[in-house]
Amino acid sequence: MESKLVALGIETFKISLYLSMPMLLAGLIAGLAISIFQATTQINEMTLSFVPKVLIVIVVAIFTMPWMMNMMIEFTTRIFDMIPNFRF
Repeated sequence: MESKLVALGIETFKISLYLSMPMLLAGLIAGLAISIFQATTQINEMTLSFVPKVLIVIVVAIFTMPWMMNMMIEFTTRIFDMIPNFRF
């Protein structure tokens, strides 16, 4: 039973990593591009780096929302199916 719980914990961490990865990568790439742009033009405006990153992360979250919901629904269904198998 302990191995099932450990496997469930590992799968939970994997799901959270998969769900956060598109938004984190989009923010990373946008931040890198904006930093290169600021370095080449010597514009040091804080809002120039913050607002585009937030907008890009929101857009990526909106576009990946169906995929994220499907992953969460499948994971939750698997957890509910496993409940009768756990005995204390």
